[in-house]
Amino acid sequence: MRLDEKVIIITGAGYGIGKVYSRGLASEGAKIVAADIDFEAAKSTAREIEELGWKAIPTKTDVSKEEDAIKMAEETMQAFGRIDVLINNAAIYSSLVKRPWDAVPIDEWDQVFAVNLKGSYLCAKAVVPYMKKAGKGKIINIASGTVWSGTGNRVHYTTSKAGVIGLTRVLARELGSDNILVNTIAPGLTQTGRASTEPEAYDKSALGRALKRIEYPEDLVGTAVFLASDDSDFITGQTINVEGGGHFL
Repeated sequence: MRLDEKVIIITGAGYGIGKVYSRGLASEGAKIVAADIDFEAAKSTAREIEELGWKAIPTKTDVSKEEDAIKMAEETMQAFGRIDVLINNAAIYSSLVKRPWDAVPIDEWDQVFAVNLKGSYLCAKAVVPYMKKAGKGKIINIASGTVWSGTGNRVHYTTSKAGVIGLTRVLARELGSDNILVNTIAPGLTQTGRASTEPEAYDKSALGRALKRIEYPEDLVGTAVFLASDDSDFITGQTINVEGGGHFL
């Protein structure tokens, strides 16, 4: 198995893509820390993994709070003794109402940035000391294909995800000498059953791709496995676009 015994923290693991990442990486031998602000959802993900014979623990984590990010890292160390990979998946999207760019409430803008961008920063900051001590580590940030298209009506979401790519590049530069690799996955519009997206939008998105079909969470797992595995040990600072050829970068 490609991730045998690796300890992987996945934020936003209670639902949707995060839950699918958790199951998929566990099936490759990883020990999963399922972090989510919804502790019941995190426990459900961990329980499903355990019932399949793999290893996982849940942790209640609000990624926008530094103390929660620190606690997440500490609980991981207590349970498994190391942190090999962090996947910064937690984000606000499904609850956002479509609005013109100048009609977004400022408190909503701040909340989106606190989770989507600051949360990725805080979680990285919490795990990096342990990775440095171990002499290696990997951070996988999650951006969005909306950055390439400039998709409207959720300006704060798209802008925060562009910031995630910038964060990835800076961390890759600053952590490279510590053998900590930082990369980004950019999914396209993905049908998770949770997004506040009209059903016809998925079909429209599919028609704009080279691969004429809807994207599902399972389509992202292989890239996450690759970036978490030893196969990607000389790749850092990159954004891998996984959306069926909607954009050619």
